[in-house]
Amino acid sequence: MANTSMRGGRGRKFKSEINVVPYIDVMLVLLVIFMVAAPLTNPGVINLPTAAKSALPPTEYIQISLKPDTSATIEVNGGKDGGRPEKVGGRSALVQKLRSMHAANPELPVMISADKDIKYDEVIQVISEAKKIGITRVGLATKQ
Repeated sequence: MANTSMRGGRGRKFKSEINVVPYIDVMLVLLVIFMVAAPLTNPGVINLPTAAKSALPPTEYIQISLKPDTSATIEVNGGKDGGRPEKVGGRSALVQKLRSMHAANPELPVMISADKDIKYDEVIQVISEAKKIGITRVGLATKQ
């Protein structure tokens, strides 16, 4: 009974290694949680501001209608003649038509109505061209 140990009298050695298995388990659980939660957030949603309806819309104005078809037709109508829409072939022709209409009546505002499938850049370019000509009142048509 002198030696009660089964190992032959050797003492216990302590391991000096770190057990990383629990850390890996926690990391994998967090990875799964983030993979499930990531599709729930939608970063593409933009909360646009709302604008109040103007008290009295102008009775006469130049209306530019932008459509997303392949020919990129732009219709300009309104003004004093109130005539039928005139199809304009491109941005340079639109600028010439706007310049002549603005020279005839500089107080006329411009109303831009663009299809929802048209590129945002096209609308901004038309607004920019109208501002360069000297038209100060440019508005965007919306659904009611």
